[in-house]
Amino acid sequence: MRIRYLPLLGLLVLLASPVVAQQGLTVPRVSPHANVGQRIGLTDVTVDYHRPAVNGRTVWGELVPYGQVWRAGANENTTVTFSSPVTVGGAEVPAGTYGLHMIPTTSGPWTVILSSMADAWGSFSYDEKEDVARVTVTPREAGMEERLSYRFDDPTDTSAELVMAWENVEVPIPISVDTPNVVLANMEREMRGLPRFSWQGWDQIASWALQNDLKLEEALGWAEQSVGTNRTFTNTMTLAALQEKLGRTPEADATRTDAMALATEAEMNTYGYQLMGQGKMDEALAVFRKNVADHPDSWNVYDSLAEAMTAQGDSAAAIEQYEKARSMAPTVQHARIDGALAKLRGSN
Repeated sequence: MRIRYLPLLGLLVLLASPVVAQQGLTVPRVSPHANVGQRIGLTDVTVDYHRPAVNGRTVWGELVPYGQVWRAGANENTTVTFSSPVTVGGAEVPAGTYGLHMIPTTSGPWTVILSSMADAWGSFSYDEKEDVARVTVTPREAGMEERLSYRFDDPTDTSAELVMAWENVEVPIPISVDTPNVVLANMEREMRGLPRFSWQGWDQIASWALQNDLKLEEALGWAEQSVGTNRTFTNTMTLAALQEKLGRTPEADATRTDAMALATEAEMNTYGYQLMGQGKMDEALAVFRKNVADHPDSWNVYDSLAEAMTAQGDSAAAIEQYEKARSMAPTVQHARIDGALAKLRGSN
């Protein structure tokens, strides 16, 4: 009987050994896995890494030697993924996933490296020939950070700062994105789908190109496609703006006249405020006056005209229009209009 149980006893002892445990069953890692991401405009940036601890040691210059390529984390490669092309510290980097390495120094800038090899174990097989980008950044002193971490600071539609922090050091890595072009490229892909069958999709891509001064000749064609699908005030005005941008002023004037004939009261009102926002006060006043002439039974047209007159400094005329608006407006609007009138009368 004893002989029959010996192999089983031997197997249990073998399974309990550290070597087999590491090769077989999963246990928590000393440096736990983490990831952090940030969207910049439409571009997703993701860092995948492991978080070593200080654990009472001196990190910089001892655990992590100066002047040597370091994995910027623990275990496998720290990686950074960009869903579209970006600029990292001034270097242009295509979309993709990259191994992230650093070269710390005793003083002065550090080197940040993006490698095309993203599947290695740390930096032990690092090869400079696989570099996609090398940039220098200036580290800064920081509060104690027990475990290495990455975060994104100051995100905007076009930029963010990726920060590595560990022990008492932070390493900021600036990332910027040409978001207008990224968005336009995405719109062009989307226009291969269902949006191509509506006037709104063609108008939206044409408007984006116009606002960002991109592919204007193509944008003119997109605007014409929108108007050809269904002519509205909105897309006709987009077409007029593109014609004007391209120096086709007579065409733009004629197209804008066509658009005015299509406008609803609300669309004209919105257009007037857009002109105000652009500082085109005379044109804005003309639009608001036309809206008053076309819709004399609407309290709102008088209210908007009064606001434009106030902005231009014509208090007496603004008071007259606000009084007209108040006499027609619902009760819920009276307090706001009374406030505007009080300010105007107080300034006279």
